[in-house]
Amino acid sequence: MNYTIPAIAPSILAADFTKLGEEIKACLEGDAEWIHCDIMDGHFVPNISYGPDLVAAARKSAPDAFMDVHLMIENPDIYIESFADAGADLISVHYEACPHLHRNLQNIRGFGCMTGVAINPATAVGVIEPILGDVDLVLVMSVNPGFGGQSFIESSIGKIEKLKRLKDEHGFNYLIEVDGGVGLKNIRSIVRAGADILVAGSSVFRADDISARVRELRKEAQLGHKDFA
Repeated sequence: MNYTIPAIAPSILAADFTKLGEEIKACLEGDAEWIHCDIMDGHFVPNISYGPDLVAAARKSAPDAFMDVHLMIENPDIYIESFADAGADLISVHYEACPHLHRNLQNIRGFGCMTGVAINPATAVGVIEPILGDVDLVLVMSVNPGFGGQSFIESSIGKIEKLKRLKDEHGFNYLIEVDGGVGLKNIRSIVRAGADILVAGSSVFRADDISARVRELRKEAQLGHKDFA
């Protein structure tokens, strides 16, 4: 699908699941083009979220959105097919959970999805340099994964800048996504550092007007992009 960079990717982890369809549609009315799905297993991270059925429900509510599935789970290969069948356009796995990362990425691509690799705040960009030419997206966790509503870790800016530099130097085509603590106060600086996709959970779904908040975030992101350009 076509989408505008920088893009806002509302994370439905922060949504009211009793009104999931309604809140997703509010995001789309605010011109969100991505929907971000955080999958947690209670092992890789200290929380349990939801599985393929809820992703399928999100897909049904947003048939034309880009469905961005972030697996914060151990042994992700076991579940790749299920999430692909549920409607994922892109599936990201964690470097820290994948001792055979190339194989995991090949498996994702084999089920027709774009590939992403995620790194935790304490993980250096350098460890994923060997596979940067093989991924469609790099996800920088700017909070420790497991729970929503945390504050942005400022050292993430340097990691975004390094990924942008490596991308430009080597002619890579991956998108840079940032997840955690993204809001109106910092989104411009995150985009200026080189981010393409901005995941926002609490900032979107705790707003009084979800559609208006998505539009505000998009506007700030676009201003940051102009500053960066």
